[in-house]
Amino acid sequence: MKKQFCLVAASCLAVTGCVIFPGSAPKAEVPQIRPVDGGIDYYEQFGNSLPSSPAYFPVAVWMESVIEPGDVVVDQNIGLNTYAGLTSNSDIKQVIDEGSYAITGWPAPEAAGYMLADEVDMWAGPGSASWSGQYPGEGDVCDPPAAQCGFTVQKELLDAAPPGALLYTNYGKGVTFWESDAEARRFVNDFQDVVSADNYWFTDPFICGPSEGGAALNGGAELPAQDCRLAKNYGWTVERVRALVDPRGSKPVWALIEVGHPFQESRGGFIEGPQIRAAVWSSLIHGARGIVYFNHSFGGDCVSQHVLRETCGDMVRPWVEAVNRQIKDLAPVLNAPFVDDFVSSSQGVDVAAKLHDGGLYLMAGSTISGPQRVEMKLACGEAQTAVVIGEGRSVPISNNTFHDDFADANAVHLYQLVGGDACGLTGGS
Repeated sequence: MKKQFCLVAASCLAVTGCVIFPGSAPKAEVPQIRPVDGGIDYYEQFGNSLPSSPAYFPVAVWMESVIEPGDVVVDQNIGLNTYAGLTSNSDIKQVIDEGSYAITGWPAPEAAGYMLADEVDMWAGPGSASWSGQYPGEGDVCDPPAAQCGFTVQKELLDAAPPGALLYTNYGKGVTFWESDAEARRFVNDFQDVVSADNYWFTDPFICGPSEGGAALNGGAELPAQDCRLAKNYGWTVERVRALVDPRGSKPVWALIEVGHPFQESRGGFIEGPQIRAAVWSSLIHGARGIVYFNHSFGGDCVSQHVLRETCGDMVRPWVEAVNRQIKDLAPVLNAPFVDDFVSSSQGVDVAAKLHDGGLYLMAGSTISGPQRVEMKLACGEAQTAVVIGEGRSVPISNNTFHDDFADANAVHLYQLVGGDACGLTGGS
């Protein structure tokens, strides 16, 4: 059964296509412009917030400290421009003076946002029991201890947050796997302005299990490694959270991606550079409006809270720097509207189209292991060439169709279409 780029049900993913189920009739689709979630000016509604400039795309590091002089410059040289959960012992003045942005979990007038509890869906659960005020490891979280109080935790933290601040929360496997849609929607919609969820598909020793990835993607059976340890599943996580946002597309969803060994168990291991790049682009293809790198390594040969600054990150740092440079260079494109139903393929790729400054761009990532030659069809426009961004080559387009090679499951190609027109579409930042 071929994938078709169609809108036959609200649950279908318009960016990457959806399956035509028996009894539904395929129909010709006209490309449609879809703004980025929240709109380009989303952050303007909050006091002292993140920029709404098309040139800014959040590339953040998780729970990092800024203590020594030059820490921010070191991070900026890696391509980081934002701190998600800047630690409370940090020098926020250095962050601001160097032109970066901080989201803190503590009151700071200079901060660009305020972070509520992390993974509260997991450690407190989807309930409205009383909260003891304690966090995991400090004692009983909920009162009574066997109850669930995650909604209460978030409500109390929300009430204590600085007025008018941009609020951010990261959730975990409760929202993505374990909880009902109604429970997950309450977490996603009721407390914060920017939301993310962390599923570490490449390194989590448990995520392929029947109650996690297997429940979501394999009918409750163990998810085989060849289907689990794939970059495309980072895009799945983004889509899972986006599908919970109500109204759809009304707030930004960010993506978390590990850069080290985030579990103590030896299984799972240390993520590799090509996997990081592929996970980032899968998330962006599926609509992530920010990237957050989980910068802590809890297992393996090198334990660190600062992977990208220390020797633990020597093997992956060049890959992170390179993908961050691409994000910076393409920020106006990433902030521009999607064009749904413009590009399709029946093969193993996720692909999304963008309209920027009157031109069309494509982002494509492999979804299967092994090499493949992929055919991509354009709905209109009569473009003549697809320039492969950052690779020093181009591929010809004939009759609105072109072909390209994807070497493995981590292969990503970015294209700028040249010639023809933009299908009569106008706009794009």
